[in-house]
Amino acid sequence: MRSNEEIFPIDENDTDVMVTITLDDDSEMDCEIVVIFEVDGSDYIALMPVDDNGNFLEDLGILLYRYFELEDGSPVIDNIESDEEARIVSEVFEELVDEADS
Repeated sequence: MRSNEEIFPIDENDTDVMVTITLDDDSEMDCEIVVIFEVDGSDYIALMPVDDNGNFLEDLGILLYRYFELEDGSPVIDNIESDEEARIVSEVFEELVDEADS
């Protein structure tokens, strides 16, 4: 995914919020927003890729990115750069999933 890729605005009336991300090879992938969560003062977003019919592509797994909003409120996602940051964010996300399952 390209750095600072702006995603589509969120439709507040839709419970399954979808975004389209552009990958490094310029192909596009539709994803459903699973959750936006905070780790050490920074926001992150978990995305689940979906096919053309909106079915989850579970074999691709959850995609985790940094998340922030520009001054005008436009949402932006960015790659997680370090292995350490990715490990910490993944652990926090897994804790959220565990809490939701219990």
